[in-house]
Amino acid sequence: MKIKSLVVGSYGTNCYILIDEGSLQCAVIDPGGDAPQIIKAVEDSKCKVKYILLTHGHIDHTGAVVEVKNKYNAPVAISEKDYKMVQQGAFVYGNIGNEAPLYIKDNQIFEIGDIKLKAIYTPGHTPGGVSFLTDKVIFSGDTLFQGSIGRTDFPGGDFETIIDSIKTKIIVLPNETVVLSGHGPKTFVGEEKMHNPFL
Repeated sequence: MKIKSLVVGSYGTNCYILIDEGSLQCAVIDPGGDAPQIIKAVEDSKCKVKYILLTHGHIDHTGAVVEVKNKYNAPVAISEKDYKMVQQGAFVYGNIGNEAPLYIKDNQIFEIGDIKLKAIYTPGHTPGGVSFLTDKVIFSGDTLFQGSIGRTDFPGGDFETIIDSIKTKIIVLPNETVVLSGHGPKTFVGEEKMHNPFL
């Protein structure tokens, strides 16, 4: 398993390319902007995009979805609740194209070659926020950051819900689990248990 991390778009969003080195299948997680940069990273990796996976529907995480999808004809997966916010044109939600996406189910497994990536519902930043877990790495989107948590003042956000998501879905993971957030540096579950002021 190999993970490429790119900082994209005007909000400095972390886009991740999760690659199975055996099959050279990959998933693009949160293509938030700068589609040419993302496409170049995929091409350099010589991998086939199997999924475009969205932790949530905000524009800074979806800004390059249409271009990446058009390039690779890969299915886009998002939670149904966040897709409804996208369809409604809610403030700060982005465009993911007109084709119906795959709706992510809680505990759904996405297979990328030999990688099994588990979707975990982590609402709070948005109504349908999702994190993705594999091999002691969790892609937390804008739910959990190093020393902080996601904003809850946008449409559909809720502070109590995001705290519950973090405490019941993320902080219960082993301390050595790497947290790859939607913005900023990586962290570890154990570090956030000890030092995150919101927890």
